[in-house]
Amino acid sequence: MARFLHLADVHLGFDRYNNPKRTTDFFLSLEDALIRYAIEPQVDFVVIAGDLFEHKVVQPAVLSHAMLALEMLQKAKIPAIAIEGNHDHRPYGSRSSWLRYLADWYGLILLEPEASVAEGENRYQPWDPEEHTGSYIDLDCGVRVLGSCWYGSAAPQMIRLLAADIRALPSGPEHTVMLFHHGVEGQIARYSGALRYEDLLPLREAGVNYLALGHIHKYYELENWVFNPGSVEANSIAEGQDQAPRGVLSVELKPGNPLPLATLQRDYLQRPVLRLRLETRVDWSPTDLEAAAIATVEKAIVAGQTQEAIVELRISGPVAFPRSDLDTRSLQQQLHQQSEALIFNLRYDVSGQEFASPILPSEQVTPEVIEASVFADQLAEHQAYRDRCDQLTPVLQDLKDRLLRGEEPANLYRFLETAIASTTVPAETTTAEKSATSDRQPSR
Repeated sequence: MARFLHLADVHLGFDRYNNPKRTTDFFLSLEDALIRYAIEPQVDFVVIAGDLFEHKVVQPAVLSHAMLALEMLQKAKIPAIAIEGNHDHRPYGSRSSWLRYLADWYGLILLEPEASVAEGENRYQPWDPEEHTGSYIDLDCGVRVLGSCWYGSAAPQMIRLLAADIRALPSGPEHTVMLFHHGVEGQIARYSGALRYEDLLPLREAGVNYLALGHIHKYYELENWVFNPGSVEANSIAEGQDQAPRGVLSVELKPGNPLPLATLQRDYLQRPVLRLRLETRVDWSPTDLEAAAIATVEKAIVAGQTQEAIVELRISGPVAFPRSDLDTRSLQQQLHQQSEALIFNLRYDVSGQEFASPILPSEQVTPEVIEASVFADQLAEHQAYRDRCDQLTPVLQDLKDRLLRGEEPANLYRFLETAIASTTVPAETTTAEKSATSDRQPSR
């Protein structure tokens, strides 16, 4: 029986959120996953299906992380086999890359089929341990591992060509594993260029019984031969473990059985990600909303969920005041400090509450009535003026008439200031007033 660990989308050197701890997180997750699921159980080999690095230009510290991981596997005598992904593939027209450097000097088996060959030649050539080049390798554990490159939009055409080359190879081990960095449609929203499942079938017909994918950062499996483990560590708040499963795959290939046994492993060191939600109420003031946000985060703090975590609070729903009335930057800073989170993200996705007055019979519709209705609706949308609609509507009509007469701005300002100050908020709404207010309903 052959056993191996399938990784993809490691993204060493991840530097979003402008926090050096996040860059280190990606190495620590890789290190712990290798120890738990490759070195301790002594698997036969490890495959990395693309995107070992986040960037094509690799910083020295990030390169050191990759070297340390490879050295761990070398000491355990576990081969590390990889292909390039879209993040770390070599620049166009170049023969060198940082993955090639690791293959030349640090024992990485980088499988690279030739991009183009003469008629009658095969893109797949056996791995040469002296030259550190090749596109497939036959392992002593009874597995042939095939490589590929990042093909982008040309992937469907290249799959057909690669399948033909695979069929032309000399017979080899019982099991065939192929590494391929591309996504399959239907797994995530808003992803153009994904492959159809049918596009992959030539590889199965050519004898591939475990297609090791990368590229999409969540786990999925198709027909027990296509497997994608997802990213090793969360690349965004949306990739938290509570959103979609992802991790690394422990795989067993048994003699006489073409079907693999793949188990998703998630229990290794990862930065915790917490997503909080707060739905607004239309009768809240900015002060009310701020207090509700603080209370939401405090509940998570008491539960011990926020310290050194990546935390997102999403505030959504209608509000009856201008969005700018809530100082979101100050609130985010306060919640970040209070929660002791590594990263705190505040998403303020509120919308204004719109009101619509009932339609009157046609004989009652005059320009003055329409004007009053528009002003009343605008006042009703604002939490500070909603209870004084009836008092302030004629004030706005008067203000409009004064503007048309060309009164001085200073006089208009004094008039409006005095008028607003003279209105009062009803201390208690009567039954009749409640009925009248209910005629102006929020529009849907």
